[in-house]
Amino acid sequence: MYLQYFNITERPFELLPDTEYFYEYDCYQEALNVLFVAIRTGEGFIKVTGEVGTGKTMLCRKLLNSLEDGYVTAFIPNPFLTPSQLRIALADELGIDYQEDYQNNINDFRLMKDIIACLMEYNRQGKQVVVCLDEVQTMNISTLEELRLLSNIETEKSKLLQIVMFGQPELDERLMQKDLRQLKQRISFSYNLRPVNRKNISNYINHRLHVAGYSGGNLFSSRAIAKINKNSKGVPRKINILCNKAMMLAFGKGNTNVSYWHVRQAIADEDDGLSASYSINFAITFVGLCALFASILVVAK
Repeated sequence: MYLQYFNITERPFELLPDTEYFYEYDCYQEALNVLFVAIRTGEGFIKVTGEVGTGKTMLCRKLLNSLEDGYVTAFIPNPFLTPSQLRIALADELGIDYQEDYQNNINDFRLMKDIIACLMEYNRQGKQVVVCLDEVQTMNISTLEELRLLSNIETEKSKLLQIVMFGQPELDERLMQKDLRQLKQRISFSYNLRPVNRKNISNYINHRLHVAGYSGGNLFSSRAIAKINKNSKGVPRKINILCNKAMMLAFGKGNTNVSYWHVRQAIADEDDGLSASYSINFAITFVGLCALFASILVVAK
């Protein structure tokens, strides 16, 4: 709705893992470098943790998109899998043509044999297979154990499968359980993804605006950015939500810059504990905007 008003080509603060918006600030670039080093050295298990909204899925997508031709990648976003379903998901990602019987059952032994054969063939071609799994903190113990068993597939000189686990901090707590001690010992590289720090909030916001096509001056005032920083605590998802709402409010008020007031109203709209009047005002603003656009279209015709 506000694209033309701010002279941008797309909404800069969408909550999608669009890697064009990947912000190469120290923490995220450091995390990516750790992943590259771990994968290139052929480590079996790698773990990345981070709080909700810190950009784990974005980092995962960036990693998958950045690996060269010498790698075969698989992405498994659904953690609610049984061990058998995990093998099927891996086979699907690797393009393995496995067989089902007339009752739609799959022979686990034959499927595992097909997976090993596929991995051996990629190894002969000089390719490494990298599997990324998201939200691993919610996987059940039997599926996590299956991950460990899959990591056992190797030759005398190299691992045939490298596994990168992305999860919330609860994953570290789960790995402390006695039943998962063997899996924990297999993890050779770990990284904890931190929020954007205060000095980089402004650069983060401006980076996303630039990617979206914005070429003007500072759209967000310094006080607006300070307010976003304080409320979001540097969590990218919260930054995006507040920036998007603040831009819509600025547009609705006919302002060319996002001020402290716009951000404060956006925060109030996010906070269910405050008076509903803020949300009502927010809704009224957009009802008015819709009416305004409708009238403009009628005139244009």
